[in-house]
Amino acid sequence: MTDKKIVSEDTMTALHQRNPFLWINPDRAKSGEPGKLWHDRVIGKSDIHKTYKRFVRFSNVLKTLFPELEGTDGFIDSALLPADTLQSALGLAKNNGSLFIKADHSLPVAGSIKARGGIHEVLEFAERIALENNLITVDTPDDITNPDSRKLLSKYKVSVGSTGNLGLSIGIIASALGFEATVHMSADAKEWKKQRLRDRGVNVVEHDGDYAAAVAAGRTAAEKDPFCHFVDDESSFSLFAGYSAAALRLKEQLDEKSITINKDNPLFVYIPCGVGGAPGGIAFGLAHTFGSNVHCFFAEPTASACFMVAMMDRSGTNPSVYDVGLDNRTEADGLAVPKASECAVNVMRPTLSGIFTVEDDTLFRHVHTAAVTEEIRIEPSAAAAFDGPRWLTKTPVGEGYLRRHDLQQHMVNATHIIWTTGGLFVPEVEYQRFLTRGSKIKS
Repeated sequence: MTDKKIVSEDTMTALHQRNPFLWINPDRAKSGEPGKLWHDRVIGKSDIHKTYKRFVRFSNVLKTLFPELEGTDGFIDSALLPADTLQSALGLAKNNGSLFIKADHSLPVAGSIKARGGIHEVLEFAERIALENNLITVDTPDDITNPDSRKLLSKYKVSVGSTGNLGLSIGIIASALGFEATVHMSADAKEWKKQRLRDRGVNVVEHDGDYAAAVAAGRTAAEKDPFCHFVDDESSFSLFAGYSAAALRLKEQLDEKSITINKDNPLFVYIPCGVGGAPGGIAFGLAHTFGSNVHCFFAEPTASACFMVAMMDRSGTNPSVYDVGLDNRTEADGLAVPKASECAVNVMRPTLSGIFTVEDDTLFRHVHTAAVTEEIRIEPSAAAAFDGPRWLTKTPVGEGYLRRHDLQQHMVNATHIIWTTGGLFVPEVEYQRFLTRGSKIKS
């Protein structure tokens, strides 16, 4: 699978034995600039701004459909929270910077990071149909909620394959706009997520296989229906672009807090990773916003380290976790993905700083830690990135990264952001189970 000159024997052993570790990407460019191709499409900074403008354009529509967005003026956004107590609990010393939480676990409408990408893709699809049929103009997007527009959109279908959170995002916005929505869900998807979709009038198709099988089944079904738009988490640029818009809002939030990001004031961002579209899109946006001064790390379960496996590969085959002896069995349902998005991997190769893995028990411990330190309610998947600051500042591999990038003398001015990705709609009984399990696990 790999070039042994690039991936050490110790690294491969740790991967195979499911021992948590930090892998540093040897292909990160000095500029940190992302790859420029998505399939055959040239992508760049202008796509981020174009996406952001679409969100702004449809802000009134989203407020109409979802009154809970009134507080953010119709924008899909979450708070940037200082996390001093959590910083102390995680052992991040003050001389290594300050810790914040980007609270996508509480994103309105869909309750997870997937809200941005999913809502953007469905909005773009709806906008295209309405524009082509002269039911709206670029200047009158609010007309998409008119009876004539809804009647037209009801002739179309939107489908997606998901382990849960993306399905919630797509299903909720598609049904709200009038589309017939179908979500193909893998065997590891939580029952409460399926029920939440059904309560919204979304068709839920259950599959015995894993995430990849659900996506494949959904894609095949959509190909047979000319009126069905399939949201492909593995290769959709619209989805990817939707996530990237988060970077522009984060820049505004940092400015509001008078936090400067430059060579002397570096930014470190830690994001849970499944197929790679959401974290990849965010990292793409951050890299174009902050250049080489942002350092993004992804976090994956030890049994489902698909993005790491793909990034380490030199064969060009985009292998799955099964190819290296992993079984993709994890309690982190949102991250239970056997094969990464090849498009996201290619875009991230010159940008991503590294990837670290995490055991399931650690996820539950961090769910508990988040609750007792910052009163933050998250699901296990959303806790995957909590060990990022420790890997970076307290391990030889992390310290080596800081030395190579001449960052050690600047760490006192560093800003660390842990991106929490889901949890708002977890049922109370389920959440209490998370807390109980986490409280029994020692660090």
